[in-house]
Amino acid sequence: MEPIAELKVDPTRGRVFEHGWQSWSTTTTYRVDERPHRPANEANRILHYRPESHPTEEAFHGEGLLAVDPGDGGPITVFAAPDARTAVPSVRAEPRGDRLIVSADGPVEHHEDDGPGGLDGALARWADADAQRAGVGELRPAPTVWCSWYHYFTHVTEADMDENLAALDDLDLPVDVVQLDDGYQTEIGDWLSLSDRFASLEGMVDRIRKRGRRTGIWVAPFYAGARSELAARHPEWLVQGDNGPVVTGHNWDQDLYALDTTHPGVEEHLTHVFATMRDWGIDYFKIDFIYTAAFPGHRREEADPLAAYRRGVQTVRRAIGDAYLLGCGAPILPSVGLFDAMRVSPDTAPHYEPETGELAKPGSRAAMLTGRARAFQHGRFWANDPDCLIVRPEVERREEWADHVARYGGLRASSDRLADLDDWGLETTRRLLSQAPPAVFVPSA
Repeated sequence: MEPIAELKVDPTRGRVFEHGWQSWSTTTTYRVDERPHRPANEANRILHYRPESHPTEEAFHGEGLLAVDPGDGGPITVFAAPDARTAVPSVRAEPRGDRLIVSADGPVEHHEDDGPGGLDGALARWADADAQRAGVGELRPAPTVWCSWYHYFTHVTEADMDENLAALDDLDLPVDVVQLDDGYQTEIGDWLSLSDRFASLEGMVDRIRKRGRRTGIWVAPFYAGARSELAARHPEWLVQGDNGPVVTGHNWDQDLYALDTTHPGVEEHLTHVFATMRDWGIDYFKIDFIYTAAFPGHRREEADPLAAYRRGVQTVRRAIGDAYLLGCGAPILPSVGLFDAMRVSPDTAPHYEPETGELAKPGSRAAMLTGRARAFQHGRFWANDPDCLIVRPEVERREEWADHVARYGGLRASSDRLADLDDWGLETTRRLLSQAPPAVFVPSA
Protein backbone atom coordinates (compact mmCIF):
# COMPACT_ATOMS: atom_id res chain seq x y z
CA MET A 1 0.00 0.00 0.00
CA GLU A 2 1.34 3.42 -1.01
CA PRO A 3 -0.08 6.64 0.53
CA ILE A 4 -2.07 8.69 -1.98
CA ALA A 5 -3.97 11.27 0.09
CA GLU A 6 -4.49 12.73 3.56
CA LEU A 7 -7.96 14.09 4.25
CA LYS A 8 -9.19 16.23 7.15
CA VAL A 9 -12.46 14.80 8.54
CA ASP A 10 -14.83 15.32 11.43
CA PRO A 11 -14.27 12.14 13.50
CA THR A 12 -17.95 11.86 14.48
CA ARG A 13 -19.72 13.30 11.42
CA GLY A 14 -17.40 12.17 8.63
CA ARG A 15 -18.41 9.06 6.70
CA VAL A 16 -16.61 6.51 4.54
CA PHE A 17 -18.23 4.43 1.80
CA GLU A 18 -16.53 1.03 1.46
CA HIS A 19 -17.24 -0.98 -1.71
CA GLY A 20 -16.79 -4.75 -1.51
CA TRP A 21 -15.18 -7.05 -4.06
CA GLN A 22 -18.08 -9.20 -5.20
CA SER A 23 -21.85 -9.55 -4.93
CA TRP A 24 -21.74 -10.95 -1.39
CA SER A 25 -19.00 -8.71 0.04
CA THR A 26 -20.36 -6.26 2.59
CA THR A 27 -20.74 -2.80 1.11
CA THR A 28 -21.98 0.13 3.17
CA THR A 29 -21.18 3.55 4.65
CA TYR A 30 -19.63 3.98 8.10
CA ARG A 31 -19.00 6.90 10.40
CA VAL A 32 -15.29 7.57 10.66
CA ASP A 33 -15.40 6.55 14.33
CA GLU A 34 -17.07 3.19 13.56
CA ARG A 35 -15.23 -0.03 12.85
CA PRO A 36 -16.11 -1.85 9.64
CA HIS A 37 -17.59 -5.34 9.31
CA ARG A 38 -15.08 -8.08 8.62
CA PRO A 39 -15.35 -11.85 7.92
CA ALA A 40 -15.67 -14.08 10.95
CA ASN A 41 -13.15 -16.68 9.78
CA GLU A 42 -10.81 -17.59 6.96
CA ALA A 43 -13.28 -19.86 5.16
CA ASN A 44 -15.86 -17.09 4.96
CA ARG A 45 -13.22 -14.59 3.86
CA ILE A 46 -12.31 -16.79 0.90
CA LEU A 47 -15.93 -17.46 -0.04
CA HIS A 48 -17.31 -13.95 0.34
CA TYR A 49 -14.43 -11.49 -0.05
CA ARG A 50 -11.43 -10.97 -2.31
CA PRO A 51 -9.17 -13.92 -1.55
CA GLU A 52 -5.89 -12.06 -1.87
CA SER A 53 -6.98 -9.13 0.35
CA HIS A 54 -6.73 -9.05 4.14
CA PRO A 55 -8.59 -5.95 5.37
CA THR A 56 -8.39 -5.19 9.09
CA GLU A 57 -10.89 -3.66 11.49
CA GLU A 58 -8.54 -0.72 12.06
CA ALA A 59 -8.98 0.74 8.57
CA PHE A 60 -11.65 1.07 5.91
CA HIS A 61 -11.04 -0.97 2.77
CA GLY A 62 -12.61 -0.63 -0.68
CA GLU A 63 -12.00 -2.85 -3.68
CA GLY A 64 -11.61 -0.44 -6.57
CA LEU A 65 -13.91 2.17 -5.01
CA LEU A 66 -13.96 4.13 -1.76
CA ALA A 67 -15.50 7.53 -1.02
CA VAL A 68 -15.16 9.97 1.88
CA ASP A 69 -17.57 12.61 3.15
CA PRO A 70 -15.52 14.81 5.50
CA GLY A 71 -18.60 15.70 7.54
CA ASP A 72 -17.87 19.43 7.54
CA GLY A 73 -19.90 20.41 4.50
CA GLY A 74 -16.93 20.05 2.17
CA PRO A 75 -16.88 18.04 -1.06
CA ILE A 76 -16.97 14.26 -1.29
CA THR A 77 -13.71 12.65 -2.38
CA VAL A 78 -14.13 9.56 -4.58
CA PHE A 79 -11.21 7.16 -4.99
CA ALA A 80 -11.62 4.68 -7.86
CA ALA A 81 -9.80 2.41 -10.27
CA PRO A 82 -9.12 4.12 -13.61
CA ASP A 83 -10.46 1.01 -15.37
CA ALA A 84 -11.74 -1.80 -13.18
CA ARG A 85 -12.09 -4.06 -16.20
CA THR A 86 -8.30 -4.45 -16.22
CA ALA A 87 -7.20 -3.77 -12.62
CA VAL A 88 -8.95 -3.34 -9.26
CA PRO A 89 -6.61 -1.82 -6.68
CA SER A 90 -7.47 -2.09 -3.01
CA VAL A 91 -7.96 1.30 -1.36
CA ARG A 92 -7.44 1.74 2.38
CA ALA A 93 -8.42 4.67 4.61
CA GLU A 94 -6.89 4.67 8.09
CA PRO A 95 -8.34 7.03 10.73
CA ARG A 96 -5.79 9.06 12.69
CA GLY A 97 -7.63 11.56 14.85
CA ASP A 98 -9.16 14.18 12.55
CA ARG A 99 -7.35 12.75 9.51
CA LEU A 100 -7.83 9.85 7.11
CA ILE A 101 -4.65 8.48 5.58
CA VAL A 102 -5.63 6.96 2.23
CA SER A 103 -3.39 4.44 0.47
CA ALA A 104 -3.71 1.98 -2.41
CA ASP A 105 -1.84 -0.97 -3.90
CA GLY A 106 -2.21 0.23 -7.48
CA PRO A 107 -3.14 3.23 -9.61
CA VAL A 108 -6.19 5.10 -8.30
CA GLU A 109 -7.90 8.22 -9.58
CA HIS A 110 -9.49 10.55 -7.08
CA HIS A 111 -11.55 13.65 -7.46
CA GLU A 112 -13.67 15.98 -5.36
CA ASP A 113 -17.42 16.09 -5.95
CA ASP A 114 -19.40 19.03 -4.55
CA GLY A 115 -22.62 18.24 -6.39
CA PRO A 116 -25.98 17.56 -4.73
CA GLY A 117 -26.96 14.37 -2.96
CA GLY A 118 -23.98 13.78 -0.69
CA LEU A 119 -22.32 10.37 -1.00
CA ASP A 120 -25.22 8.94 -2.99
CA GLY A 121 -25.02 11.71 -5.54
CA ALA A 122 -21.24 11.53 -5.83
CA LEU A 123 -21.32 7.75 -6.38
CA ALA A 124 -24.07 8.11 -8.96
CA ARG A 125 -22.06 10.65 -10.94
CA TRP A 126 -18.96 8.46 -10.73
CA ALA A 127 -21.02 5.48 -11.96
CA ASP A 128 -22.34 7.48 -14.91
CA ALA A 129 -18.79 8.14 -16.04
CA ASP A 130 -17.64 4.56 -15.38
CA ALA A 131 -20.55 3.08 -17.33
CA GLN A 132 -19.66 5.32 -20.25
CA ARG A 133 -16.01 4.21 -20.10
CA ALA A 134 -17.13 0.57 -20.07
CA GLY A 135 -19.38 1.09 -23.09
CA VAL A 136 -22.61 0.12 -21.31
CA GLY A 137 -25.42 0.49 -23.82
CA GLU A 138 -29.15 0.77 -23.38
CA LEU A 139 -30.32 -1.61 -20.68
CA ARG A 140 -33.07 -4.11 -21.41
CA PRO A 141 -36.18 -4.21 -19.22
CA ALA A 142 -35.85 -6.98 -16.66
CA PRO A 143 -38.35 -9.84 -16.81
CA THR A 144 -40.37 -10.93 -13.79
CA VAL A 145 -39.34 -14.31 -12.42
CA TRP A 146 -40.42 -17.21 -10.23
CA CYS A 147 -37.38 -19.03 -8.79
CA SER A 148 -37.25 -22.41 -7.04
CA TRP A 149 -34.41 -21.67 -4.61
CA TYR A 150 -35.78 -20.14 -1.40
CA HIS A 151 -38.31 -22.85 -0.67
CA TYR A 152 -36.84 -26.03 -2.18
CA PHE A 153 -33.12 -25.21 -2.15
CA THR A 154 -31.10 -28.19 -3.51
CA HIS A 155 -34.01 -30.64 -2.99
CA VAL A 156 -36.13 -29.27 -5.85
CA THR A 157 -37.88 -31.86 -8.05
CA GLU A 158 -39.47 -31.78 -11.48
CA ALA A 159 -42.84 -32.25 -9.75
CA ASP A 160 -42.17 -29.12 -7.64
CA MET A 161 -41.57 -27.13 -10.81
CA ASP A 162 -44.78 -28.41 -12.36
CA GLU A 163 -46.79 -27.62 -9.22
CA ASN A 164 -45.69 -24.00 -9.19
CA LEU A 165 -46.04 -23.66 -12.95
CA ALA A 166 -49.71 -24.64 -12.59
CA ALA A 167 -50.11 -22.33 -9.59
CA LEU A 168 -48.87 -19.37 -11.62
CA ASP A 169 -51.80 -19.88 -13.95
CA ASP A 170 -54.32 -20.59 -11.21
CA LEU A 171 -53.30 -17.45 -9.31
CA ASP A 172 -52.88 -15.38 -12.48
CA LEU A 173 -49.46 -14.07 -11.44
CA PRO A 174 -47.56 -11.84 -13.90
CA VAL A 175 -44.40 -13.96 -14.20
CA ASP A 176 -42.39 -13.99 -17.43
CA VAL A 177 -39.69 -16.52 -16.50
CA VAL A 178 -39.86 -19.76 -14.50
CA GLN A 179 -36.32 -20.32 -13.21
CA LEU A 180 -34.94 -23.64 -11.99
CA ASP A 181 -32.19 -23.14 -9.44
CA ASP A 182 -29.54 -25.43 -7.95
CA GLY A 183 -30.46 -29.09 -7.49
CA TYR A 184 -31.19 -30.43 -10.96
CA GLN A 185 -27.61 -31.53 -11.76
CA THR A 186 -25.80 -34.66 -10.61
CA GLU A 187 -22.74 -32.71 -9.43
CA ILE A 188 -21.32 -29.22 -9.43
CA GLY A 189 -19.75 -28.97 -12.88
CA ASP A 190 -21.80 -31.76 -14.50
CA TRP A 191 -24.59 -29.49 -15.73
CA LEU A 192 -25.99 -31.69 -18.49
CA SER A 193 -26.20 -34.77 -16.27
CA LEU A 194 -29.45 -34.79 -14.27
CA SER A 195 -30.18 -35.89 -10.71
CA ASP A 196 -32.74 -38.65 -10.22
CA ARG A 197 -35.34 -35.98 -9.37
CA PHE A 198 -35.45 -34.80 -13.00
CA ALA A 199 -36.37 -36.84 -16.06
CA SER A 200 -35.88 -34.21 -18.77
CA LEU A 201 -35.10 -30.51 -18.76
CA GLU A 202 -36.14 -30.35 -22.40
CA GLY A 203 -39.57 -31.65 -21.46
CA MET A 204 -39.86 -29.14 -18.61
CA VAL A 205 -38.92 -26.29 -20.94
CA ASP A 206 -41.59 -27.42 -23.37
CA ARG A 207 -44.27 -27.45 -20.66
CA ILE A 208 -43.29 -23.97 -19.52
CA ARG A 209 -43.38 -22.66 -23.09
CA LYS A 210 -46.84 -24.17 -23.70
CA ARG A 211 -48.13 -22.13 -20.76
CA GLY A 212 -46.85 -18.96 -22.37
CA ARG A 213 -43.83 -18.45 -20.15
CA ARG A 214 -40.06 -18.57 -20.58
CA THR A 215 -37.53 -20.82 -18.86
CA GLY A 216 -34.55 -19.77 -16.76
CA ILE A 217 -31.81 -21.85 -15.18
CA TRP A 218 -29.06 -21.53 -12.56
CA VAL A 219 -25.49 -22.61 -13.39
CA ALA A 220 -22.19 -22.16 -11.52
CA PRO A 221 -20.16 -22.40 -14.74
CA PHE A 222 -16.61 -21.85 -13.48
CA TYR A 223 -16.81 -24.39 -10.64
CA ALA A 224 -15.83 -28.05 -10.67
CA GLY A 225 -16.72 -29.99 -7.53
CA ALA A 226 -14.24 -32.56 -6.22
CA ARG A 227 -16.85 -35.30 -6.81
CA SER A 228 -17.67 -34.20 -10.34
CA GLU A 229 -16.96 -36.20 -13.45
CA LEU A 230 -15.64 -32.96 -14.93
CA ALA A 231 -12.82 -32.70 -12.38
CA ALA A 232 -12.01 -36.40 -12.63
CA ARG A 233 -11.82 -36.45 -16.43
CA HIS A 234 -10.10 -33.11 -16.95
CA PRO A 235 -7.73 -32.18 -14.11
CA GLU A 236 -5.74 -30.18 -16.67
CA TRP A 237 -8.71 -27.75 -16.91
CA LEU A 238 -8.35 -26.61 -13.29
CA VAL A 239 -6.56 -23.49 -12.09
CA GLN A 240 -3.39 -24.71 -10.38
CA GLY A 241 -1.56 -23.70 -7.25
CA ASP A 242 1.96 -24.72 -6.28
CA ASN A 243 0.75 -28.08 -4.93
CA GLY A 244 -2.15 -29.02 -7.16
CA PRO A 245 -5.55 -27.52 -8.03
CA VAL A 246 -6.50 -24.34 -6.20
CA VAL A 247 -9.33 -24.95 -3.72
CA THR A 248 -11.63 -21.96 -4.05
CA GLY A 249 -14.01 -22.94 -1.27
CA HIS A 250 -15.90 -25.78 0.35
CA ASN A 251 -19.61 -26.22 -0.28
CA TRP A 252 -22.02 -29.04 -1.15
CA ASP A 253 -19.85 -31.16 1.21
CA GLN A 254 -16.86 -31.06 -1.13
CA ASP A 255 -13.89 -28.96 -2.17
CA LEU A 256 -14.47 -26.72 -5.15
CA TYR A 257 -12.00 -25.99 -7.93
CA ALA A 258 -11.84 -23.18 -10.48
CA LEU A 259 -11.96 -23.84 -14.20
CA ASP A 260 -9.16 -22.26 -16.22
CA THR A 261 -11.11 -20.15 -18.69
CA THR A 262 -7.98 -19.63 -20.81
CA HIS A 263 -7.85 -23.36 -21.63
CA PRO A 264 -9.31 -24.23 -25.06
CA GLY A 265 -10.96 -27.32 -23.58
CA VAL A 266 -12.77 -25.22 -20.98
CA GLU A 267 -13.93 -22.76 -23.63
CA GLU A 268 -15.30 -25.66 -25.67
CA HIS A 269 -16.96 -27.16 -22.58
CA LEU A 270 -18.66 -23.89 -21.59
CA THR A 271 -19.82 -23.30 -25.14
CA HIS A 272 -21.30 -26.79 -25.34
CA VAL A 273 -23.14 -26.54 -21.99
CA PHE A 274 -24.71 -23.17 -22.62
CA ALA A 275 -25.42 -23.67 -26.32
CA THR A 276 -27.17 -26.94 -25.47
CA MET A 277 -29.36 -25.26 -22.86
CA ARG A 278 -30.08 -22.42 -25.27
CA ASP A 279 -31.11 -24.96 -27.92
CA TRP A 280 -33.54 -26.46 -25.40
CA GLY A 281 -35.26 -23.09 -25.32
CA ILE A 282 -33.80 -21.63 -22.11
CA ASP A 283 -33.32 -17.89 -22.54
CA TYR A 284 -32.64 -16.63 -19.01
CA PHE A 285 -29.39 -17.66 -17.30
CA LYS A 286 -28.34 -16.97 -13.74
CA ILE A 287 -24.63 -17.70 -13.47
CA ASP A 288 -23.43 -17.94 -9.89
CA PHE A 289 -20.23 -18.23 -7.82
CA ILE A 290 -18.45 -16.70 -10.77
CA TYR A 291 -15.79 -14.92 -8.69
CA THR A 292 -13.98 -18.25 -8.89
CA ALA A 293 -12.86 -17.52 -12.47
CA ALA A 294 -10.85 -14.59 -11.09
CA PHE A 295 -9.13 -16.67 -8.40
CA PRO A 296 -5.33 -16.30 -8.30
CA GLY A 297 -3.40 -19.26 -9.65
CA HIS A 298 -1.57 -20.73 -12.62
CA ARG A 299 -3.43 -20.93 -15.93
CA ARG A 300 -2.60 -22.37 -19.32
CA GLU A 301 -2.11 -18.83 -20.56
CA GLU A 302 -0.42 -16.28 -18.33
CA ALA A 303 -3.58 -14.19 -18.19
CA ASP A 304 -4.36 -11.79 -15.39
CA PRO A 305 -7.18 -13.24 -13.22
CA LEU A 306 -9.51 -10.39 -14.20
CA ALA A 307 -8.86 -11.00 -17.88
CA ALA A 308 -9.52 -14.71 -17.35
CA TYR A 309 -12.78 -13.88 -15.57
CA ARG A 310 -14.06 -11.58 -18.29
CA ARG A 311 -13.00 -14.08 -20.93
CA GLY A 312 -15.09 -16.78 -19.25
CA VAL A 313 -18.18 -14.57 -19.05
CA GLN A 314 -17.76 -13.55 -22.67
CA THR A 315 -17.61 -17.23 -23.66
CA VAL A 316 -20.94 -17.77 -21.89
CA ARG A 317 -22.43 -14.70 -23.58
CA ARG A 318 -21.43 -15.88 -27.04
CA ALA A 319 -23.01 -19.27 -26.39
CA ILE A 320 -26.36 -17.90 -25.18
CA GLY A 321 -26.67 -15.10 -27.72
CA ASP A 322 -29.37 -12.59 -26.81
CA ALA A 323 -30.67 -14.51 -23.78
CA TYR A 324 -30.98 -12.56 -20.52
CA LEU A 325 -27.86 -12.87 -18.34
CA LEU A 326 -27.87 -12.39 -14.55
CA GLY A 327 -24.62 -12.49 -12.58
CA CYS A 328 -24.24 -13.52 -8.93
CA GLY A 329 -21.23 -13.99 -6.69
CA ALA A 330 -19.51 -11.79 -9.26
CA PRO A 331 -16.60 -9.35 -8.92
CA ILE A 332 -18.71 -6.22 -9.21
CA LEU A 333 -16.60 -3.54 -10.90
CA PRO A 334 -14.86 -5.89 -13.40
CA SER A 335 -18.32 -7.06 -14.51
CA VAL A 336 -19.61 -3.71 -15.76
CA GLY A 337 -20.64 -4.04 -19.39
CA LEU A 338 -21.03 -7.84 -19.32
CA PHE A 339 -24.47 -8.43 -17.76
CA ASP A 340 -28.11 -7.50 -18.09
CA ALA A 341 -28.66 -7.80 -14.32
CA MET A 342 -26.48 -8.32 -11.28
CA ARG A 343 -27.01 -9.53 -7.73
CA VAL A 344 -25.80 -6.64 -5.62
CA SER A 345 -25.96 -8.23 -2.17
CA PRO A 346 -25.44 -11.48 -0.27
CA ASP A 347 -28.30 -13.98 -0.26
CA THR A 348 -31.44 -13.19 1.65
CA ALA A 349 -33.00 -15.96 3.77
CA PRO A 350 -36.17 -16.78 5.68
CA HIS A 351 -34.33 -15.48 8.77
CA TYR A 352 -33.38 -11.83 9.36
CA GLU A 353 -30.06 -12.06 11.14
CA PRO A 354 -27.24 -13.88 9.31
CA GLU A 355 -25.73 -16.90 10.94
CA THR A 356 -23.01 -15.74 13.37
CA GLY A 357 -24.06 -12.15 12.60
CA GLU A 358 -21.60 -11.93 9.72
CA LEU A 359 -22.98 -9.62 7.08
CA ALA A 360 -21.74 -11.49 4.03
CA LYS A 361 -23.72 -14.56 5.10
CA PRO A 362 -27.36 -15.21 4.10
CA GLY A 363 -30.00 -13.18 5.92
CA SER A 364 -32.34 -10.35 4.97
CA ARG A 365 -30.54 -7.84 7.19
CA ALA A 366 -27.28 -8.39 5.32
CA ALA A 367 -29.00 -8.29 1.93
CA MET A 368 -30.74 -5.01 2.77
CA LEU A 369 -27.57 -3.35 4.04
CA THR A 370 -25.49 -4.00 0.92
CA GLY A 371 -28.42 -3.76 -1.51
CA ARG A 372 -29.17 -0.22 -0.33
CA ALA A 373 -25.51 0.77 -0.57
CA ARG A 374 -25.29 -0.37 -4.21
CA ALA A 375 -28.56 1.27 -5.29
CA PHE A 376 -26.61 3.78 -7.41
CA GLN A 377 -25.55 0.97 -9.79
CA HIS A 378 -29.11 0.26 -10.95
CA GLY A 379 -29.91 1.67 -14.36
CA ARG A 380 -26.27 2.58 -14.90
CA PHE A 381 -24.34 -0.70 -14.89
CA TRP A 382 -27.30 -3.12 -15.12
CA ALA A 383 -30.61 -3.92 -13.47
CA ASN A 384 -29.91 -4.41 -9.77
CA ASP A 385 -31.06 -7.77 -8.38
CA PRO A 386 -31.70 -7.32 -4.63
CA ASP A 387 -32.48 -11.07 -4.39
CA CYS A 388 -35.82 -12.81 -4.39
CA LEU A 389 -39.05 -11.75 -2.78
CA ILE A 390 -39.97 -14.28 -0.08
CA VAL A 391 -43.10 -13.43 1.90
CA ARG A 392 -44.64 -16.69 3.16
CA PRO A 393 -45.83 -16.44 6.77
CA GLU A 394 -42.74 -17.97 8.41
CA VAL A 395 -40.33 -15.44 6.86
CA GLU A 396 -38.99 -13.16 9.59
CA ARG A 397 -39.73 -9.45 9.11
CA ARG A 398 -41.27 -10.17 5.73
CA GLU A 399 -42.90 -6.72 5.49
CA GLU A 400 -39.49 -5.06 5.81
CA TRP A 401 -37.98 -7.34 3.17
CA ALA A 402 -40.89 -6.70 0.77
CA ASP A 403 -40.42 -2.95 1.21
CA HIS A 404 -36.73 -3.34 0.37
CA VAL A 405 -37.49 -5.29 -2.82
CA ALA A 406 -40.12 -2.71 -3.79
CA ARG A 407 -37.67 0.16 -3.32
CA TYR A 408 -34.45 -1.34 -4.65
CA GLY A 409 -35.53 -4.18 -6.93
CA GLY A 410 -34.59 -3.63 -10.55
CA LEU A 411 -35.16 -7.33 -11.22
CA ARG A 412 -38.06 -8.86 -9.29
CA ALA A 413 -38.33 -12.56 -8.61
CA SER A 414 -40.69 -14.49 -6.34
CA SER A 415 -39.22 -17.54 -4.60
CA ASP A 416 -41.94 -18.94 -2.35
CA ARG A 417 -43.84 -22.17 -2.88
CA LEU A 418 -46.91 -20.40 -4.17
CA ALA A 419 -49.33 -22.67 -2.32
CA ASP A 420 -47.78 -21.50 0.98
CA LEU A 421 -48.66 -17.82 0.52
CA ASP A 422 -51.34 -16.33 2.75
CA ASP A 423 -53.56 -13.48 1.58
CA TRP A 424 -51.00 -10.78 2.44
CA GLY A 425 -48.14 -12.70 0.83
CA LEU A 426 -50.10 -13.34 -2.35
CA GLU A 427 -51.27 -9.74 -2.64
CA THR A 428 -47.73 -8.46 -2.05
CA THR A 429 -46.26 -10.87 -4.59
CA ARG A 430 -48.83 -9.91 -7.22
CA ARG A 431 -48.36 -6.19 -6.57
CA LEU A 432 -44.57 -6.20 -6.78
CA LEU A 433 -44.48 -8.42 -9.86
CA SER A 434 -47.03 -6.16 -11.56
CA GLN A 435 -44.99 -2.99 -11.10
CA ALA A 436 -42.19 -2.57 -13.61
CA PRO A 437 -39.44 -0.70 -11.73
CA PRO A 438 -37.86 2.20 -13.61
CA ALA A 439 -34.21 1.93 -14.61
CA VAL A 440 -33.20 4.96 -12.55
CA PHE A 441 -31.13 5.56 -9.45
CA VAL A 442 -33.00 5.33 -6.14
CA PRO A 443 -31.37 7.28 -3.28
CA SER A 444 -30.58 5.24 -0.17
CA ALA A 445 -32.79 5.72 2.88
